[in-house]
Amino acid sequence: MNAGRLLVRVTVAPALLVVAWLAVALPLLMAGVFRPVPAIALFVPAAAVTLWLGLRSRPRDLPPGPRGGLNASGGVDAVPWWTTGSVLAITAAFLVLQVVMCAEQIVVRRDPASYVQFAVWLTEHGSLPIPQAREAFGGADGVLRFASPAFYQDGGAIVPQFMAGMPLVLALGGWLGGTHGILLMAPLLGACGVLAFAGLVARLAGPRWAPAGALLLALTLPMLYVSRSTFSELPAIILLLGGLSLMYDVRREEGRRAGLKAFLAGAALGLIVLVRIDGLRDILPVLAFAGLLIGLRRGTGYWLAGGLLLGAGAGLAEGLTLSRPYLAYLGSSLRPLAAISAAVFAATAAMVVLLRWDRTGAWLRRTGPAVARGRLPGAAAVLTVLVMAGFAVRPLVQTVRRVPATKDDELNVRFIELVQGVHRLPLDGTRQYSELSLYWVIWYIGLPALLFATLGAAVLARRLLRGRSPEWLLPYAVIVWTTAQVLIRPGITPDHPWASRRLIGLVIPGLLLFTMFASAWAARRVRRLGYGPGLVRGGAVAGVALMLVPIVLTSSGLLMTRTEQHEVGAVEEMCDELPARGSVVVIEQSTADRFLQVVRGMCGLPAARTAGGTTSADVKRVVAGVFAAGRRPVLMAAKPEQVAPYGTPHRVLSVRTRQDGRTLTGPPGATWGLFMEVWIAEPAAS
Repeated sequence: MNAGRLLVRVTVAPALLVVAWLAVALPLLMAGVFRPVPAIALFVPAAAVTLWLGLRSRPRDLPPGPRGGLNASGGVDAVPWWTTGSVLAITAAFLVLQVVMCAEQIVVRRDPASYVQFAVWLTEHGSLPIPQAREAFGGADGVLRFASPAFYQDGGAIVPQFMAGMPLVLALGGWLGGTHGILLMAPLLGACGVLAFAGLVARLAGPRWAPAGALLLALTLPMLYVSRSTFSELPAIILLLGGLSLMYDVRREEGRRAGLKAFLAGAALGLIVLVRIDGLRDILPVLAFAGLLIGLRRGTGYWLAGGLLLGAGAGLAEGLTLSRPYLAYLGSSLRPLAAISAAVFAATAAMVVLLRWDRTGAWLRRTGPAVARGRLPGAAAVLTVLVMAGFAVRPLVQTVRRVPATKDDELNVRFIELVQGVHRLPLDGTRQYSELSLYWVIWYIGLPALLFATLGAAVLARRLLRGRSPEWLLPYAVIVWTTAQVLIRPGITPDHPWASRRLIGLVIPGLLLFTMFASAWAARRVRRLGYGPGLVRGGAVAGVALMLVPIVLTSSGLLMTRTEQHEVGAVEEMCDELPARGSVVVIEQSTADRFLQVVRGMCGLPAARTAGGTTSADVKRVVAGVFAAGRRPVLMAAKPEQVAPYGTPHRVLSVRTRQDGRTLTGPPGATWGLFMEVWIAEPAAS
């Protein structure tokens, strides 16, 4: 196998493997039998078939691409080994670094630990929902609650927040290596994301730009940040970039082989919904693109649409059956998204009809050359620059605020005011800082890369409207659609590096892809001016180095800084301290928020919390109920004086570590201290 063919295949393999795993894992979970033996026994043949269908190709040629692209000399032989070797070396180095720096976020404070606890439950039990085990507390009691952040109390059960895609992927690591195995899936998925991005750069900008693209993405702080903890953006990145690469590769195939590869691409893109419900927004351009292919009577359009609808349908089916409380919680955001999706579907159907109806289809086909010859391509390029300029001046004309409408909104207001106080900013908890979204991008990729990305987007807008670079149509539509929406409304608590996760899903990879295209385009134009290849290569290296400087400057503060350490060992020791037949009642709010599901999932004990306003008499009644059930009551809180009235306090957990800092108006570069204690008391039988 030569270097080009290896680069093509290895960069889409992660997406194909994730597709195969989710295709096997989801039905097992919905049937309540998600266990290691059936899952792995089914995954092995599914992965073999998926890889065979997705990686096989015609023997000599590669898809038609831009000059300087994968088939610059007519085949994969044009790709030098240093290109593929560099991509693999960067990916391996990134993996090693992230494994060493991997965080241990398992105590529930934010999403990564919530995903870990979701995965822990699936690893141990293989089914949903989570039982409340009220009988372990002597039956129902008016002061007992079973919900905690990211784990809803729904009737007589507990339903985890979020979609099941990420926990299903993490569970494989749990079967192989326990809690540490779950945590190490994050660096592995992050490295696969870097590899997938390099593959898309190689296809669309040229293989010699793939190492530069991989290096730039790998060193951005958001990529470093999300791949040290279990963020759902990781498998979503793999599926998105891998799906786009597969659709590019479809161009080299014919007949059923092309259709099957398009189906896999659609499935990869559709399954993003199983990982992140807002992935429904990101794949709408894919639906429109599939409709365009169908309207132009290209068979791959049916295959792409089939895979997309099947994957997205699987995600929606899981959400409506196993994650319904989560979808209800997001109702205010999902209802507009559902309306937009319905509108896009209707518009796509109308486009198909108009393209396939002889009278309108012929007229629409004639408009293409007319547009290409007119002024619209140039106007689109200018508009691209103006839009970016508009985002740049946005802070001067707008201050985004959000009036709290729910209890969670009020908590966010207090949190933002806390961060504002730390940084001596004016106190206004309703501030969302969304007007700074473009500056967030500049923090992380630097001004040189953003300027080149703007140039690349403008050039591509003009080329596409002129009927050139058709291989860019789908990636361009997806990137522009999602980037514009995220920059307008990030929809996330605006502290950094936390908020950077919204950018790494597609905004940063998409803009860096435009940057690599613009770099390749500029290098070709310089070459046409008569400059020698040595000078062009030197200029390209200097340009990449210039882009790399601000990225490294932003990342350097956290590049070699470990956060969220020692939690696994501390929790395991806590579980060892709890009695085997204990029923844990957490009587203090912050400890209940953080540890209720930890006790339930990792310690394997029934856990409940007391409601606000609970009196000591209420607690004693609950204790009596636990004894009546034949179990040992364990009262838990953050301080010894909180459990002392019920028995001798005993500290079972003490963690002193560092956590990621919080910034609102500048790039993150420091960490904050984190200290957690858990105390218990075991009341004596009366």
